[in-house]
Amino acid sequence: MFGEVLTLLHQLIDNSLRLTTVLFPYAPTLANRRRDKAHARLSELFTEIVRSRKSTTNQIEEDVLQNLIDARHRDGRHTTEGEVTGLILSLIFAGKHTSSTTSTWTGARLLNNPTWLAAAMKEQERIIEKYGENNINYNILQEMDVLHRCIKETLRMHPPAPSFLRTVHKNFTVRTREGHEYEIPRGHMVASPVLFNSNLPYIYKDPEVFDPDRFGPGREEDKVGGKYSYTAFSGGKHACVGENYAYMQIKVIWSHLLRNFELELVSPFPKTSWKKLVLEPDGKVMVRYKRRRLCP
Repeated sequence: MFGEVLTLLHQLIDNSLRLTTVLFPYAPTLANRRRDKAHARLSELFTEIVRSRKSTTNQIEEDVLQNLIDARHRDGRHTTEGEVTGLILSLIFAGKHTSSTTSTWTGARLLNNPTWLAAAMKEQERIIEKYGENNINYNILQEMDVLHRCIKETLRMHPPAPSFLRTVHKNFTVRTREGHEYEIPRGHMVASPVLFNSNLPYIYKDPEVFDPDRFGPGREEDKVGGKYSYTAFSGGKHACVGENYAYMQIKVIWSHLLRNFELELVSPFPKTSWKKLVLEPDGKVMVRYKRRRLCP
C-alpha cells in the first residue's frame, strides 16, 4: 500500500498547508474536504498497523512505532490508537515536507551560484579520492563541511517555517538595542519571525547574498551575533530534534547528485510562494541533467 500512502500524504500535506485552510479549517472548501478525506484514510491504514503490532505474538521490534505504542502520559495512561496514528503522521510530515523543500532550495541556490557549485563539487572529488566512490557513510557525510554550510545558508535564506510561536509561562522583560524595555506578561503569545531575524544586517553581513562562508571559521556570524541569531530549527528546549538528521538527509541527496550528474538550472531562480505555511519555491524548478562519473 506504499503507493496509496504516498498519494494520500501528498493530498494531506498540500491541502493542509494552504493559508486559507489554516485560517478557516472548517470552511466547506474543496481543499478542506480533500484534507479530511486523506486524513481519514491514512488514519484507517495506520490504525490497522497499530492494531496488528499490538496483537502480534512474534518478537516485538524496537522501533519508533513500538516506542509510541508503549509510551505513557504523565498520569500513567497509555497512548491511544488515535494518538499513535496522529504522532506517526506528524513525524512523517516533519521529516518529509520540510526536507524536500529545503533540498529544492539548496539545489536552486547551488546551481545559481557557480562559485559555490564548484566548491561543493571539489569537496566531492576530494571525498571520493580519499574514501572511494561507494564507501559514503555517516562519518564521511560529517566531513562534507562545504555542503553543510551551503545547506545552512540556504536555510537562513529560505527557512521552512517563516515564524515560531511560543506561549509565555512567566513574566519577563525584553530590552531592545536602542534601550527600550517591554514587559511580556504571562499567558501571551510571542511570535519569532525567523525570516526577518535571519536577515538582520547587524548580524549577517549582506544578508541578501548567498554566502556560506559566513558560517565558516573566523566569521561564524550566527555565533557572534548571539545565542538565538540562527533559528532555522527553532531554539531552546523546543528546538527541532531532527536537525542533525535533516542535514544528513540533504547531504545524502545532494552529494549523490553532484557526484553523478552535471546539472544546470534552466528556469529562472524561483521566487518564494507565500500561499502556504512552508515557504516553497513558487512554480516549478527546472533542471537539465546529464549523467557523469567522478573518477578517483
